Amino acid sequence: MSDTKNNALLCDPVTGLCEMPSAPSSAEGGTIKKGIKPITIIYYTDPICSSCWGIEPQLRKLKLEYGEYFEIDYRMGGLLPDWSYNSGGISKPSDVAHHWDEASHYYQMPIDGDVWLEDPLDSSYPSCIAMKAAQMQDPTKAITFMRILREGLYLDKKNIAKWENIVPAAKQAGLDTAKMKTDYDNGAKELFQKDLELARRMGVRGFPTLFFSDGTTNQLTVYGSKPYDAYEKVILALYPDAKKKKISNDDPLGIFSYYPTLAVKEYAEILNISTTKAEEILEQHYKKGVLNKKSIKNGSLYSKK
Repeated sequence: MSDTKNNALLCDPVTGLCEMPSAPSSAEGGTIKKGIKPITIIYYTDPICSSCWGIEPQLRKLKLEYGEYFEIDYRMGGLLPDWSYNSGGISKPSDVAHHWDEASHYYQMPIDGDVWLEDPLDSSYPSCIAMKAAQMQDPTKAITFMRILREGLYLDKKNIAKWENIVPAAKQAGLDTAKMKTDYDNGAKELFQKDLELARRMGVRGFPTLFFSDGTTNQLTVYGSKPYDAYEKVILALYPDAKKKKISNDDPLGIFSYYPTLAVKEYAEILNISTTKAEEILEQHYKKGVLNKKSIKNGSLYSKK
């Protein structure tokens, strides 16, 4: 996929990075302020970043095993401003469809690229601004909101640049949609611009990018989609006293109390089992009528009834 280099939408599985059309750079780095927990992570992402969807299994596991030691500051990257550029052979939405299908197979996460054929997005800015509006209201619900947005995009082929698709996701996340619209039209746009400015200062060149800091000059960065141990090693390097919380597999459905929806890859990653074994377990419970299943051409998403 060498022809995809520096294209925002054609994420390179080799690097695991969705690169910006023009990579920003600066000698002036950003400063991460220490939070209540010993480690702060500035996470640059975008609701339409397929590589970010690809690291959901690793991040969800990291939160369960080491979540007491870090807090995540979610920043929006503005992956697709509009279609006024031509990069890596991409000039229109339909050029992206099969690449998303490829990404789905590579990351083993359900993605249906046909959204780019049926109801293509003209920009990722509306969903980024909506995320900032959600954060203004409730940072925890905002994380849930972005997950719901992504499920709508990747599985249901919903154009999340449209307000009509943003509102149901906000309601499902428990957000006040009237307040969200007011914030969206006002302060959220300014917050999004600040995210873009900080990204330039910190030299963010693509997504996902995670800056880990212990509040001092110690800062480590993980670019792109990486195996789980890459994230774990950074946590332990910055905070050697961190103790991994054991995830019990005594109750095969216990994880659903933390995460209402799980893809096969997520379930497998968290329990440290093969995707074949994970699918077998999830299918057994689906057939018993304990789980719901949403299937698309490139995978399934399970939820507890």
